[in-house]
Amino acid sequence: MTLLLKLVLAPLLVVGSSLAGRRWGPGVTGLLVALPVVAGPILFITYLEHGAAFAARAVSASLLGLVSLAVFTLVFARVSAARGLTLTVLTGWAACLAVDLALSFVPVPAWAALGMAVLTAWGAAKAMPPARGEARPVALPWWDLPGRAVATAALVLALTAAAGRLGPEITGVLAPFPIGTTVVAGFALAQGGPAAAVATTRGVLRGLGGFAAFCFLVAVLAEPLGGYAFVVAVAGVLVVQAGISVYGGRWLGVPDAG
Repeated sequence: MTLLLKLVLAPLLVVGSSLAGRRWGPGVTGLLVALPVVAGPILFITYLEHGAAFAARAVSASLLGLVSLAVFTLVFARVSAARGLTLTVLTGWAACLAVDLALSFVPVPAWAALGMAVLTAWGAAKAMPPARGEARPVALPWWDLPGRAVATAALVLALTAAAGRLGPEITGVLAPFPIGTTVVAGFALAQGGPAAAVATTRGVLRGLGGFAAFCFLVAVLAEPLGGYAFVVAVAGVLVVQAGISVYGGRWLGVPDAG
């Protein structure tokens, strides 16, 4: 069952986000993939394999991982304007892992980590480069969606396989590692150019509020509620993102996705 979740759930969610972006624009892809479409399955698999106490500690640490996800988003957007895909991804990953490593040694309660995640997302949104020009129209190859699914599955398998050896804190911090964001932003940069990459990463920042709500709710509810904590957390994501949609992302200073 857990292997099936690793191979199917997160890749399908990334593919679904990509299809939505084809209809409504790269910003929508970024918004959807910033929701816990990859980290959610990773954390749920962690719960199934290691129990509620391990999962609660991991998800609490994941709130700190959102700090590094916001940093990755900003670095990716800025570097993509001047560098190619490979260097942009590697630079973003290096920045993300550096922040992850630093935060893995910071024991903070869930409420404090939530505040750090929201403030970092706000700061990253303010520092994002302006979108210059328009995304290049491209004829997508047949392997586009399968490629996204395979890339996502490979990264999920690698991270969940290491969870037991890494421990709950490092596993949690790495759970929001920009797997889905790398896939969709990387494809956007390669296919649509820097303008598409910036639009996608701006969308990611719009989705971090819901992601933070998910992590916070699971962190505080996993032990008393078990697996039902994930159900409550998904409901929390929907409520928070509905609020962000109503207010147009102004709480983060991020313009509407599109």
